[in-house]
Amino acid sequence: MELVRCAWVSNDPLYQDYHDNVWGRPVYDPLELFAKLCLDGQQAGLSWITILKKQQNYYDAFANFDPVKIAKFDETKIEELLQNTGIVRNRLKVQSIIRNAKGYLKYTEEGGDFSEFLWRFVGGSPIVNNFKNSEEFPTQTPESEAMSKALKKLGFNFVGPTICYAFMQAVGMVDDHQLSCHCRTTQRS
Repeated sequence: MELVRCAWVSNDPLYQDYHDNVWGRPVYDPLELFAKLCLDGQQAGLSWITILKKQQNYYDAFANFDPVKIAKFDETKIEELLQNTGIVRNRLKVQSIIRNAKGYLKYTEEGGDFSEFLWRFVGGSPIVNNFKNSEEFPTQTPESEAMSKALKKLGFNFVGPTICYAFMQAVGMVDDHQLSCHCRTTQRS
């Protein structure tokens, strides 16, 4: 018997594994959230599968998304990254990860908890939607708009409301698995 998945999932085994085991599962670790937010920013103008296929390359190129190390990347390192065929070689996107690392560090050095900061936009627990098909998914919500504005105030970029909503879906702040999907965590009667 074939599993029923959300309609956006292709037949690609990597995509299916991502959907079944990662997408929509709540993430609370601040560093993992930082990494996923940076990766979601890399997909701007591209499909998620493009970034998913390059995900390990990003971890390798960006010091496992260690913000302390990334914040020290200089112009020489940027030029090196722009030669790396394993990532999207876009100067603005490369620089955005460095900028985001600096924003993350500033926030946490002032005593902020990045996980609490992000999860507050959904009241600390996942928002469960009841969509029958992917056409019903919004591209942004008031919560993703508020998150985007707050992140920009911290110095982050490539964090527009659409990217923030995709991020919220990916890290389980929003449960958008379709009602027919085998991953559906909650069913309303």
